[in-house]
Amino acid sequence: MDLILWRHAEAEDAGPGMTDLERALTAKGQKQARRMGQWLNSQLPDSCKILASPAVRTLETVEALGRKFKIHNDLAPGADPSDILKAVNWPGNKDSVLVVGHQPTLGQVASMLMTGDDLEWDIRKASAWWFAQREPGDPMSVYLKAVMAADLVVK
Repeated sequence: MDLILWRHAEAEDAGPGMTDLERALTAKGQKQARRMGQWLNSQLPDSCKILASPAVRTLETVEALGRKFKIHNDLAPGADPSDILKAVNWPGNKDSVLVVGHQPTLGQVASMLMTGDDLEWDIRKASAWWFAQREPGDPMSVYLKAVMAADLVVK
């Protein structure tokens, strides 16, 4: 199984009367999402399953990928890292899965995959961390295959 964690791109601050889920991408965030979406689209297998948080900023981020995706409420801001792993069926899934979500949860998932501990790792906005397993279903064979930031993607 490959698991790709993609943090949403830069979003606006919440305005008066606006909920956290309603925050949209900034112009910079839209550009970040397009750049990372193009890179991911060139790398992901066609069979990759894509799950996104219900927040507007994650939906706008994943739409830049140009593929079908499923909104998954367990990926909303404040989700528990174990809920993310359960949503993607880690480590038993045989498919590649892309998760578009939020900090600090994605950083916690990354630390759990690499160390087994729930630590506060930082994943930058619009960045993707790609994890893979050497042995299917074996969480001890996990390695970090790639880390890409939107500002490093070549146009």
